[in-house]
Amino acid sequence: MSEFQPTRDAGLSRLQDFLPQAGFNYTKKRNFDLPGHAEVSRLSPYLRHRIITEEEVLKAVLKQHSANQAEKFIAEVCWRTYWKGVLQLRPSLWTMYQADLNAAWNLVQTNGGLRADWEAACKGETGIACFDHWAHELAETGYLHNHARMWFASIWIFTLRLPWVLGADFFLRHLLDGDPASNTLSWRWVGGLQTKGKTYLARPDNIEKYTGGRFKPEGLADVAVPLDGPELPPTGPVPTGDVIPTNGKIGTLVTDEDLSADPAFANADCCAILRPQTRFGPLQTASHVVTFKGACLDDFADRCDVPITHVNDVDGILSWAADAGLDCVVMWIAPTGPTADKLRDLRSRLAENGMSLSVQIRPYDNLAWPRATHGFFRFKDVIPKLLAGVS
Repeated sequence: MSEFQPTRDAGLSRLQDFLPQAGFNYTKKRNFDLPGHAEVSRLSPYLRHRIITEEEVLKAVLKQHSANQAEKFIAEVCWRTYWKGVLQLRPSLWTMYQADLNAAWNLVQTNGGLRADWEAACKGETGIACFDHWAHELAETGYLHNHARMWFASIWIFTLRLPWVLGADFFLRHLLDGDPASNTLSWRWVGGLQTKGKTYLARPDNIEKYTGGRFKPEGLADVAVPLDGPELPPTGPVPTGDVIPTNGKIGTLVTDEDLSADPAFANADCCAILRPQTRFGPLQTASHVVTFKGACLDDFADRCDVPITHVNDVDGILSWAADAGLDCVVMWIAPTGPTADKLRDLRSRLAENGMSLSVQIRPYDNLAWPRATHGFFRFKDVIPKLLAGVS
């Protein structure tokens, strides 16, 4: 896991190293999954936890390239933003995923054939060389090239015929950049659930070309029939942030969803850091993911200039806030996913104890998320406004 050092300095250094390639070079080479992944930025673990932010990355790119030259890389950053917005507007997709995952896990425990096939896929023992390689790479490094993720998901769903939710869970438990929105919705897209009727089929010639001839699998599914599933739920209300109080004693709550310090929280007297969860579903999260998240939180603590308290749950947050005599707890929004689930009762629990919660949403998200109502190509209309906001 040493390729991804869990610090803001490491993220900024990687950004600087990549910037010269963010233009036409990225456009030409981004789809190649080659050893070392030098053709792509490998910034995703830092962006996932907002150790560095999308705004920082886009601003740095625009200092060296025009928006036209860096169009493909800018779009890649904005895909992550788009998926976040989609899940914020349709949080029931996350609830549906969790229910389907639990149902699939029950089947794994009762169906010996399914369990054997699932274990072979997770262990990289299917006999499909490229797929097995990616399974090992993911387990050993916590990272996969985006193209490999699409191939892997397609083979999982259409060739191995395994439940897609088990594959999404495998990714979320092992990826250092595992994101509930990007991960869940990308798997849905491959399977034909997100854009109804549109699937992604892994083709041997495409894999051969973009792995530099390392793999040319045989026996892959040659059709990708869309999975059955309900229609997309309607969009819900756009999330809104709270006002930060101007008086009273304020404490900041930090989660691994957003580890970029902000002047908006400058008046905080103390800080609580919510330690990472060890599971996002029925199974334990891979130790390298928990370790990486924990080290990222520790790096934030090292950069923080107010007293730090580490907490594990809502009860711990309440104890910290009460002991510190706080009037208000301020935090960046925890987008739809496990962290938001864990903190679901925080506002009401604080209110019961005479304290308030002020959830903040970054202006970048406030601009982008409400536009994630349809497909990405309609969402692209907001990208110039996002770029104007960071330039």
